[in-house]
Parts: sequence; structure tokens; C-alpha cells
Amino acid sequence: MADDEHTDVGVRVEGATLAYAGHVLFQDLGFELPAGRTTCLLGPSGVGKSSLIRLIAGLGSLEGGEVRASDRRPLAGRVAWMGQRDSLLPWLSVLDNVALGARLRGGVPDLDRARGLLGEVGLSGLEGRRPAQLSGGQRQRTALARTLMEDRPVILMDEPFSALDAITRARLQALAARLLRDRTVLLVTHDPLEALRVGHLVRVMAGRPVVVEEVAPPPGAPPRDLDDPALLALQGDLLARLAAADELAA
Repeated sequence: MADDEHTDVGVRVEGATLAYAGHVLFQDLGFELPAGRTTCLLGPSGVGKSSLIRLIAGLGSLEGGEVRASDRRPLAGRVAWMGQRDSLLPWLSVLDNVALGARLRGGVPDLDRARGLLGEVGLSGLEGRRPAQLSGGQRQRTALARTLMEDRPVILMDEPFSALDAITRARLQALAARLLRDRTVLLVTHDPLEALRVGHLVRVMAGRPVVVEEVAPPPGAPPRDLDDPALLALQGDLLARLAAADELAA
């Protein structure tokens, strides 16, 4: 896929209406993922973050409104997913896990490209290992390589680093920010520091029905330094906003 196809596809949610268990989650919700930018989305548990990301992935239906690409072409086939669980198949090697998507679609995977991506995520020499032989960080690096192997312009990430220790999480944040720099990314996270570090845009879901509020990120391009004073100052403000949103959701 050409580089311009990676940077020119944004996503728009327009007039979204959705109810769950008799409660309205979204009512005429508008939300945009700008092309070629990473948008980080935070909010209290149960506010609808997972519902929104699943809708964008095409895994659910709205009761009103629509989800569409900014170029008005279908989103189907142009979205890749990376979740909290790495979902590696235990009986396949690291290399075969990375190349799995093409095989599932009945194609022949480009194993040279898969090896190259494993090199980019720091796993050269581990191609023949099984997932049980990897650390948690190595498993998520494999999942990131598999996501990149799909070569999609829109990347949806649902708390992909939340189960990792702090040092491994920081390293993978920086790696993902570098490798996904030109893609349209939605990262759902509970970690304000992560959102401020890797997001071009930071947004908070709050209220009943939900609204999406924008938070000004620190200056500079992601990934930002963890000891950046501007980032640390905004972390406190963002925590206070999330605490207020959680009270509204209670």
C-alpha cells in the first residue's frame, strides 16, 4: 500500500446513537480521527470506549448515525486491530503468527517482509520461537509486528500495553509511536501519562449521554519524554478531569 494511502484516511463518527441494556450510551455523538494522527481516548469504565472502538472496527451496529472514512470509501478492509491480549496462536512460531492474516485470507504471506518487521520491533533471531517462550513485552512486540503486517491505514488499539510493567510499557509506547507515525490511530487507554506521551490528540469520553471532550496535549511530536515538565503538569489536570468524569458516570 502506498504511503499516501496511509496518511489520507481519516475516520468520522457522525450522529451516532447507541443504547445498551436500556441505557443510552451515545446520542447524536460526533467524533473524528484525523488522518495520519494518533488520537488517544480516555474515560471512566463503562462510559462506552470499547463500544466506540468496536463500532469503528465494524464489529457492531448503530441505532442511528454512521461511521465512515473521510474519503467516503468503505472502511472495511482498511482497519487493523491490536488489543490488550496478544492473541498469538500457541502452536505457531513467532514468524507464522506475524504472517497469519494472509494465510487466513487464503493468500501467500510475504515472509521476508514479516522477518523485516520482526527486526523493526527488536525480535530478530526469535522468529522460530513459540509464544510460550516469549516474555510479555516480546509477545506484544510480536502483536505489533502482526498489526503492521496487515498494512492498513487505520489502526485501532484497545489498551495494548496495560498489562506490561512500567519500563516495558514505556519502551513499547515509543516503538509504536515511531512505527505508526503516519497511520490514523485510535488508542484507547486508562493511563493519562500514556495518552499525553503518544497522542497527537487527547480526548475524554464523559457524561450520560456521552460527549467527547478534547484535551490540549503537550507541545512537540510524540513520543514525548516521560520527564517532560509540560507532560507531567498536564497529567495532573487530566487526572482531575477523569475523576470528575468518573463521578458523573457513577
